[in-house]
Amino acid sequence: MGTAELAQRRLIPRIEDYRDRSYDPYTAALTLGGEGHITNPFPQLKAMRQESSIWSGDFRTHFQVNPDLTTKHIPHFTALGYREIQSILSDAKSFSNQAYATNLGVYFGRSVTVMDPPEHARYRLLFQKAFLPSMLSAWSKEMVPNIIKRHIDPFAQIGRADLVKDFSLLFPFTFIMELMGLPEEDRAVFQKLAFGQIFITFDPEHGMEAVSKLKNYLTELVHLRREQPISENDFIHTLATAEIDGERLPDDVVIAFFRQLMTAGGDTSYHAFSNLLVALLTHPEQLEAVRRDRKLIAQAIDEGLRWDGANLFISRTPAREVTLAGVTMKPGDIIDVVIAAANRDETQYPEPDRFDIFRDGKRHLAFGVGPHVCIGQHLARMEMTIALNAILDRLPNLRLDPAVPDPVIRGFTLRAPDSIPVVFG
Repeated sequence: MGTAELAQRRLIPRIEDYRDRSYDPYTAALTLGGEGHITNPFPQLKAMRQESSIWSGDFRTHFQVNPDLTTKHIPHFTALGYREIQSILSDAKSFSNQAYATNLGVYFGRSVTVMDPPEHARYRLLFQKAFLPSMLSAWSKEMVPNIIKRHIDPFAQIGRADLVKDFSLLFPFTFIMELMGLPEEDRAVFQKLAFGQIFITFDPEHGMEAVSKLKNYLTELVHLRREQPISENDFIHTLATAEIDGERLPDDVVIAFFRQLMTAGGDTSYHAFSNLLVALLTHPEQLEAVRRDRKLIAQAIDEGLRWDGANLFISRTPAREVTLAGVTMKPGDIIDVVIAAANRDETQYPEPDRFDIFRDGKRHLAFGVGPHVCIGQHLARMEMTIALNAILDRLPNLRLDPAVPDPVIRGFTLRAPDSIPVVFG
């Protein structure tokens, strides 16, 4: 064991798995969360939106999905129209992220996602620096391509693969864990806990177990690496020692960032890229167009995000009494902002249910808009661009496996296919 490895081992705390090792957080939302039957929510969302762009009530009831236990007894409203949602997300003074206090604020902690201005802007600016173009450029030249190659190599010569289990479920999370310098033997458990922590909304027992174990692990990790970085470019050390106005970032804010990073940085790429693959493989003429002209990749990614992005909805609460589309909402109410409905609003997109990489590039809302627009959106785009290029380069004549049913995108909170069986060569 080399000096560097010995140093790293001293700076990695012990991570604890679930007590019940058989618990599967990757399927929990579909099974325990009651989301498995949701395959195509868009016709129902369209019908609701056409009746009213703002609904009174929890829209989960329309889909027979389990309620969020952390907000079950709070009045709910549902925003479905593009214009209304753009207005809500753009106005941080009137619509607060404190809607997340009882869920995301528990499993991530004092995250910038839960903060409102001016505190939000103060901390967000610093965390944005972690994803500056110079950083993305450096990662895109070697680190991300190498990770993607590593995950394609095992099946590239076989002629068939499951592009979810063998690829898209792996590479975004591998990148985050390598960025954090986590040892190989801890990664499987770390990924399980990062997935499982968000499920306090319907499975509080396993959700809080993951919250506690991940928080303990990351708290110790941040403290250790603040004092003893494992390299000159130690990502955890850099943020743990960062300062604002001459003061070091508070512990809880730094730890919350890393509690959220795996989900925000990994889940978006995993779900969005998997959904994009389904869209392209079920529209082979568009896949072929992208194969022949790689300049189309950027608009293919954007159309995939619009057509069926990773997140169905996000949340806000009024900071004051507000009225939208004739519906009055009060502070403390929960507004479920259904981004997926806005992205298929027929007043904004002609034939919105059609996947079309050649449509006019009207901005979608998959990454949000306004002060809380996704910090990691450029990272997600970069990862998906490199991943799609690699797949097109290394898997010739890529097509869905005709021997099995076509993949189906499922889920409510986060949407993705269970598997994407393909053949190539």
